[in-house]
Amino acid sequence: MSIDGGDLQLQSLAHGAITLEQQAPIYGADRRRLRVVKLRGSSFIAGYHDFRIETGGMRVFPRLTATDYPRLQSEQQIATGNREIDALMGGGLEFGTSTLILGPAGTGKSALASLYASAAARDGHKSIFFLFEEGLGTFFSRARSLGTDLLPLAENGTISVRHVDPAELAPGELVDQVREVVEDDGVRMVVIDSVGGYLTAMLEENFLLSQMHEFLNYLRRRGIVVVLVMAQHGFLGPAMGTPVDVSYLADNVVLLRYFEAGGQLLKAISVVKKRAGSHESSIREYRVDAKGGVRAGRTLTSFQGLMTGTPRFLGREEALLSEGNEPAE
Repeated sequence: MSIDGGDLQLQSLAHGAITLEQQAPIYGADRRRLRVVKLRGSSFIAGYHDFRIETGGMRVFPRLTATDYPRLQSEQQIATGNREIDALMGGGLEFGTSTLILGPAGTGKSALASLYASAAARDGHKSIFFLFEEGLGTFFSRARSLGTDLLPLAENGTISVRHVDPAELAPGELVDQVREVVEDDGVRMVVIDSVGGYLTAMLEENFLLSQMHEFLNYLRRRGIVVVLVMAQHGFLGPAMGTPVDVSYLADNVVLLRYFEAGGQLLKAISVVKKRAGSHESSIREYRVDAKGGVRAGRTLTSFQGLMTGTPRFLGREEALLSEGNEPAE
């Protein structure tokens, strides 16, 4: 075993050589990683592996290699039971795919992810949430207030929720936690809420997007439904953006938007990408409240420019998704 930058002649004499590194980020705990330089007569996983020194020893988080795992095929979907939302998604979320829910703060991204997790539990599938911003108490309270009570599902083990502090977490450690629940606990749905918080905290990692690509490939091969929640900067107008573009990594992209109409700030939902099959291309009103929960309404045919948040009204006055009104086509 050697420290990085050690005697190369000494390394050439040994049958095995391992380098250890310790990095001090601008904020957060020190990061430690190791690399197997050589191991004569044996195969090994090349590259860097994060590790942590704990009471009783050292814990290593091996670098994930997706191609080491067989690809599991499934024709199943997770459908919410909401006719309009399921129509937008072409029936539901397929196992072995990843879905990015994208929109400004407060549009109901986490609520939609919770709705899918509740639907997965209804079908007998386990789910897990990795929360980076929201606390556990707030998470359960918000879900209950929107008609999706997840606490009983957490108590019986169908849904698990973990709060993650990215300042104390090495990138490989999160991957290892996900791999553990998938392979040991039988979890079939993984929700990362939010990707933006994770990426922002880990920007010092040069190859984080490459690691996330491998991470998603692994979950696809294991037949897992992955939901990625990501907030955009800003609320209205064409200047909205994301810290890092991860939309190309996802199989499906759900876009949530604010728009102004009739003196109110309303929300719209659309699906802009789906690799596995067809989906509805319309833009529907989207509402998240205590009375109706998470729901989608009629197609917003009388507006133009909804995606920018500053639409023009082109048709006659019509009722949107108001209290007591059923969605209509």
